[in-house]
Amino acid sequence: MEEKIVFCKGGGCTAKLGAGILQRVLDRLPRGPLDRDLLVGFDSKDDAAVYRVTDDIAIVQTLDFFPPMVDDPYTFGRIAAANALSDVYAMGGEVKTALNIVCFPEKMDLNVLGEIMRGGSEKVIEAGGTLAGGHSIADSDVKYGLSVTGIVHPDRIYHNNGGRAGDKLILTKPLGVGIVCTAARVGEASREALDAAVASMTTLNKYAAACCRRYDVHACTDVTGFSFLGHLHEMMDGRLSCHIHAPSVPVIPQALEYADEFLLTAAAQRNRNHTGPFVRFDGVPFAMEEVLFDPQTSGGLLVALGAAEAEDLLAELRSAGAAAAVVGEILERQEPEILVTTD
Repeated sequence: MEEKIVFCKGGGCTAKLGAGILQRVLDRLPRGPLDRDLLVGFDSKDDAAVYRVTDDIAIVQTLDFFPPMVDDPYTFGRIAAANALSDVYAMGGEVKTALNIVCFPEKMDLNVLGEIMRGGSEKVIEAGGTLAGGHSIADSDVKYGLSVTGIVHPDRIYHNNGGRAGDKLILTKPLGVGIVCTAARVGEASREALDAAVASMTTLNKYAAACCRRYDVHACTDVTGFSFLGHLHEMMDGRLSCHIHAPSVPVIPQALEYADEFLLTAAAQRNRNHTGPFVRFDGVPFAMEEVLFDPQTSGGLLVALGAAEAEDLLAELRSAGAAAAVVGEILERQEPEILVTTD
């Protein structure tokens, strides 16, 4: 009999705390002495911590875990691992080691856990890393992820706020996986839509990152639980603005249909509440708005680089199999911060 896990009410990156709530907590944490070798810490909005150990090597540290958003344990393990590994790529780094993070009910069949961890292990190997151990606890629900360590040259870190006016913005994966998984949870998603979402979520950003290393990337982030617009808002950093061309944004087609049927998530509404005041939509349909606020699990890289190099990078990404597109451009600071149009 095929073993399955039960969808939770907020699987994948829809389970993240809202950005506004999280920021209020982080702002109140005590700060220790300044460490000049901590190149990226929690006081920034970047994707991972980066600590310099020599003039040529900095370590990248990140972790991510969440409840399941698909019912196949092996597939869930692959998705959770790909998602956790992604932050290293978003910082320009190379994966070295990973540790399992496991929350699992003691009464559940251990074969389920074995399949989850098998999927995760395969993704770590594909990333070129080594699974070095982990930690588990008994819990009422299944949760799984990884703590990941990578390396990067201190002078080649991708920050998420290094964009410049005139840069083009490239997105390397389609949006809409959160909406598709929500539809699947209530039995409304087609097999085609769910297969497309799983294919996207299990694809490592390793391959897109390898393409990016050959170009002068000014800023990079991966699109996850705070949505395309939420992570874009972080990229603008209060000093830049941008124009997004909605028809150019890659989307799983069925996600638009499901959004029109109001198969939405509470996390998307939290994203809208937090980021919406910085966004103006001009003629954009409701369904597309929802896709742009949709929390992504193991989403693509959002890359800013000079216009002269953008088409070459785009061609290379597509040759590598990425469903990438130029989705907009960065502007000098103006109002609104993010303008989304249908042209």
